[in-house]
Amino acid sequence: METTQAFHRRSSKIIVWLNRALLALFATSLVLFTGFALFLLGTRLFLFNRALPGVHLQEVNLSRMSPEEIVAALNPVLTYPEDGAVALMDYERTWMAKPAELGASIDFHEIASNALAIGRQGTFLERIQQQVDAWYQGYAISPVVLFDQVVGAYYLQAVASAIDQPMIEAALQIDGTQVLVSSGQIGRSVDVIGTLDALKEPFGSMHDAVVPIVVVETHPTVLDASAAAESARLILSEPLRITAEGAEDLVLEPAELAPMIRFEVQGDANVSEYTVQLDPELMADLLAPRIAELERKPENARFIFNDETRELDLLQPAVIGRTLDIAASVETINAGVSEGLNAIELTFDYEEPVVGSEVTTQELGISENVSLVSTYFPGSSPERIQNIKTASSVFHGLLVPPGETLSMADNLGDISLDNGYAEALIIFGDRTIKGVGGGVCQVSTTVFRAVFFGGYEIVERHPHAYRVGYYEGGPGSPGPGLDATVFVPMVDFKFRNDTPYWLLMETYVYGNQLLWKFYSTSDGRTVQWSSHESGKVDAPKPLYKENPDLDKNEFKKIDYEADGLDVIVYRTVTRDGETIHKDTIKTHYLPWRAIYEFGPGSDLPDDIEVEED
Repeated sequence: METTQAFHRRSSKIIVWLNRALLALFATSLVLFTGFALFLLGTRLFLFNRALPGVHLQEVNLSRMSPEEIVAALNPVLTYPEDGAVALMDYERTWMAKPAELGASIDFHEIASNALAIGRQGTFLERIQQQVDAWYQGYAISPVVLFDQVVGAYYLQAVASAIDQPMIEAALQIDGTQVLVSSGQIGRSVDVIGTLDALKEPFGSMHDAVVPIVVVETHPTVLDASAAAESARLILSEPLRITAEGAEDLVLEPAELAPMIRFEVQGDANVSEYTVQLDPELMADLLAPRIAELERKPENARFIFNDETRELDLLQPAVIGRTLDIAASVETINAGVSEGLNAIELTFDYEEPVVGSEVTTQELGISENVSLVSTYFPGSSPERIQNIKTASSVFHGLLVPPGETLSMADNLGDISLDNGYAEALIIFGDRTIKGVGGGVCQVSTTVFRAVFFGGYEIVERHPHAYRVGYYEGGPGSPGPGLDATVFVPMVDFKFRNDTPYWLLMETYVYGNQLLWKFYSTSDGRTVQWSSHESGKVDAPKPLYKENPDLDKNEFKKIDYEADGLDVIVYRTVTRDGETIHKDTIKTHYLPWRAIYEFGPGSDLPDDIEVEED
């Protein structure tokens, strides 16, 4: 066996041999690399200011070419700026342009510079790598396209002159009763910068392209006003009739409507349109004067107490009150005209009356007659009787709520010829003269007595200036001191229904009798009364006055004598032993002379008093 010592000697030899072999291999490689590097360096030196082998652009081999030769070689190849085509589109319109017209050009010198830079830029190893890559597999460079946007903008400005248009709002105008309309227009403006940006991609890759022109559109608020124009024409095609129940129609002719028409834009940012309406302020001014005419106060139903059935018979249905709502009416009118209506009803706020037509005696607490009074007026003129009937009818079937004070003047309202009254004798100052409404005091006296004997609270009462025979005669007359006068609106008679039940009044005229009935429910009150007369004064001597309308020795009595008198009436109203009212009603009647008229030249007694002119 080989000894260990011999093994180590042989191993050492092998190692020495391997080291020598590796050293020889390294030296050889170094020589080869150095030689190759020197070859590459030599090639670059040999091809100074020329493209290295393998450099090309598209199909053109640029190897060993100088910059001038590169430009000359590429010039007939890179013809895109002149031979290319760009179609600029705007809807159906097209503008055909060469890239060169839009500012595109080839930078041949930059391409040549880029070609010579291959293998000559970067670190030493990067340069070697580029040179080797070009040698073995070729090195492609890209064209360099310049884009002069000033040239492009100039071209696009010319295109814009055919595309740009101003934004125009649709417009409406009223000329007389004619509606004039002009359509709107969408504003269009070429976005030059945006269009130039869109050209960068086809220019960079040098290909033909269809490029949409970038256009900024400005939309008017309203583009088409034809619908609003038709609405306005419809409004002006016939009169507008504004109606209300129980009132005369308000008719507006087209010539009156035309100045009131207003056009307003409504909608959002996406969809807007003109609306047509009548000017709210002008409409309100037109309706305001009719408020009083159209207003209707709520009125309770009126009834007659049926003495047989003990129920209420409807005399006059309840009236629902209403007040004109001008703002709502204007809205209703404008809503109606927008729908093409030519007859539109006004809008009201309604108020229900307290007592409807279906109310019962149980609900009102009416069960019996609580006061019944008559006064008489024999010898009254037809005009005076007419006034008595007219005034008393105002209270026929009228209901007075518990706790409410009734004013005769408020209920009578305007005493005029238009309201059914006639001229008859009235007391005015110190004379009895003809005036509208003579005889109304017969009514106030009668209701006063119904109140007096019914035990109700007397709030306001005024006596006549002198004693009137009508109020002291007739069956059951209580005598002087129980009359009441009314002279609307200054002198009134008022009483209060101080019971917990409703009070129903009925009035009837039979011949020369005025009958007044109170229906309610008795709360147990009783009335005791008495009167005291004093200070009687005889009537003065008659007064005579000439009347040129009378014949000679024709006499006419126009005022009647009455003695002066002071009367005090006492009334005590009790219930269950408790005094409810205790009244002292004082009346001072003036002595009143008779007055006669006579014709000119009449034979007069010597002892009479004649009125001087």
